[in-house]
Amino acid sequence: MPQITLDQGSVRYRDTGGDGEAVLLLHGYLMSGELWKPVADRLAPEFRCVTPDLPLGCHPTPLNDGTDLGLPGLARLVADLIAGLDLRRVTLVGNDLGTAIAQIVAARHPERVGRLVLTSGECFDNCPPIWFRALVPAARVPGLLPLLFRFLRLRATRRLPFAYGLLTKGALPHDLIDDWLECLFGDPRVQRDCAEVTRNFGPAALLDAAERLASFDRPTLVAFARDDRIFPFAHGERLAALIPGARLETIPDSRTWVMRDQPERTARLIREFIRAAPADTASG
Repeated sequence: MPQITLDQGSVRYRDTGGDGEAVLLLHGYLMSGELWKPVADRLAPEFRCVTPDLPLGCHPTPLNDGTDLGLPGLARLVADLIAGLDLRRVTLVGNDLGTAIAQIVAARHPERVGRLVLTSGECFDNCPPIWFRALVPAARVPGLLPLLFRFLRLRATRRLPFAYGLLTKGALPHDLIDDWLECLFGDPRVQRDCAEVTRNFGPAALLDAAERLASFDRPTLVAFARDDRIFPFAHGERLAALIPGARLETIPDSRTWVMRDQPERTARLIREFIRAAPADTASG
């Protein structure tokens, strides 16, 4: 898997290649970019899909000591990744915590974004969601977070609401989760990065982004899952009303992982959105 070296450290990513317009797909907490594969595979014949492994706890390579892993720092890393890979007029797509990061990239680094797609994820004051708020104080105690996450090694416990259970209507991708946990438990420096990300959770950066996005002028699609139990559809409606000209779409019969529950509809929405806002009319 290719990787790029940034000031923050090395970031691995998947790249379908090709000459099509670039789509950068951001994943959530304790996950990897591989989660987007069902959508990337559907878009790849027409678009170049890049799915990085963000430093959100299950990344294969730890970042440099002292890297800013608050939400604004993660947004800076994504902006630097876009620049480093020369992804001009990129369509930036977020899900779960990746939606929070995508909002902050668009708000603080709009010159890096050609189009914005926000699927179900953190926004406004829903960061972290109520099911996961206990992780923030736990992350402040050295060594406690990895200890708490050991229960995820048991496949039977992954369906719990405070694990992966509320993220999908379908079967959990256990082989994929096994790979994520291997990264988390395989390197104490990855655990350090995970703790740093977690202790910095909070709504301040997202509330600031919401104010800035009120003047965001790039084409925007908001596509939230109607049945999401973590990220309310009403938040998607609020986002779409806030961002000038944003288009709102519903993804039915899906929870947070729209790329797993409804890959065909998710890919079609992204494809049609890009076609409707060609590169020569998308700033960035």
